[in-house]
Amino acid sequence: MKKEDCFYLGKIVSKFSFKGELLIKLDTDEPELYTEMESVFIGYGKNLVPFFIERSSLHKSNLLRVKFEDVSTEEDAEDLLKADIYLPLTLLPPLEGNRFYFHEIIGFTMTDTNYGEVGVITGVNDSTAQALFEVEKNGVQILIPMNDEFIHQVDRPNQSITVTTPEGLIELYLPS
Repeated sequence: MKKEDCFYLGKIVSKFSFKGELLIKLDTDEPELYTEMESVFIGYGKNLVPFFIERSSLHKSNLLRVKFEDVSTEEDAEDLLKADIYLPLTLLPPLEGNRFYFHEIIGFTMTDTNYGEVGVITGVNDSTAQALFEVEKNGVQILIPMNDEFIHQVDRPNQSITVTTPEGLIELYLPS
């Protein structure tokens, strides 16, 4: 399994017991969806290694307490601390309406209700305080804030997103 075929689910943040149990900080709004998993992939070096789960339960809302098969000592658990946890993209629940996963909108065409066609979404920058659509038009990158108020329609069948941005925002990026 390759990382590009998976989504990031969380990070192992601490040991929980002397018997190899670990706590995973889940990166999700719905942690209860992940309490019945049979296995996960753990980022180990440059590889994703499958680990099978003996048991798991929610611990303090967004933490998942996990006991992996063949991890039975504090030393075994220590070796997995700070590792990232992944699941295959096929396990993501489908979203409807204007909700979307960042990876699914890459390649969608963005249209602004006032400006017209903005360009093609090439990525999402979520390393800033507010996530940004990265849109390319004629070799120029345009950054559009990912604001629910701006997004009018996500049209999956036609691979397009319609937005209304503040006047002059798109023009800031384009040569006059």
